[in-house]
Amino acid sequence: MFCLLAVLLNAFSLLPTPSAAARPHGADLRVATYNIHAGAGADGVFDLPRLTASLRKLDADIIGLQEVDVHWGDRSGWLDLAGTLGAALGMRSYAGPIYSFDPPAEGAPRREYGNAILSRYPIVSGVNHTMTRLSTQTAAPVAAPGPGLPEVVVRVHGIPVHVYSTHLDFRPDPAVRRIQVAEMLEVLAGDRGLRAVRILMGDFNAAPDAPELAPLWPVLTDAWAAAGSGPGLTYPAGSPDQRIDYITVSGRVRVDSVEVMADADASDHLPVVADLTLPRGGSHHRG
Repeated sequence: MFCLLAVLLNAFSLLPTPSAAARPHGADLRVATYNIHAGAGADGVFDLPRLTASLRKLDADIIGLQEVDVHWGDRSGWLDLAGTLGAALGMRSYAGPIYSFDPPAEGAPRREYGNAILSRYPIVSGVNHTMTRLSTQTAAPVAAPGPGLPEVVVRVHGIPVHVYSTHLDFRPDPAVRRIQVAEMLEVLAGDRGLRAVRILMGDFNAAPDAPELAPLWPVLTDAWAAAGSGPGLTYPAGSPDQRIDYITVSGRVRVDSVEVMADADASDHLPVVADLTLPRGGSHHRG
């Protein structure tokens, strides 16, 4: 088992690291967020090649994923979607399950579902933070802390970048989202070093002017507000009328461009992609 782990880690170390100079968009970092609906498209059909092609078209260095199955069940072929998609795209993967249940049979992997992060850059560290949630797996859920806010640190041209993938509560009542926003800000505050770069992406399940999201905007820049054109609608994919999927960054990151990718087949959400320029200064330099 330990030998297999060592082989896998060595394989990850051989994955290509992108070069900003070689990328067509010219920015330091291209990031994307995508609620993949467990691999089921707007037609309700699980189609892994279609989803993989959609992710590849984003041409992103880092992708925050939501609604990710990891050996969850028949609906996604019992696959580890985070690992499978990462391998197909030549990216490292880090899964942050919201739910982790015993396997259906002895010796099988655990059934997990939640969020994930894919990265072309080596992942220096990762942690799955807790956040208050109302479970979708019980008939009468009670708000309680649970996992499912993954954070990874990657080093981009010598700059440590903290990346988070989140999925806020979907219910009309904003009470739980309000708590979740406060908890996310507390997590981000713990990474507020002098030169910390933070990128929080995900499905916020609320409009930009929703009162429960207001505490985010003094701390983070909404990429769409900074560089987007038009309403930036992301849901539902076939005929979007809501902007609920976000890329947000710490203030010292410049948003060069951002767009919603018009890919209405691979999920019930549309992906958002942004080109970013990272702050220079101190020991930070292109490596």
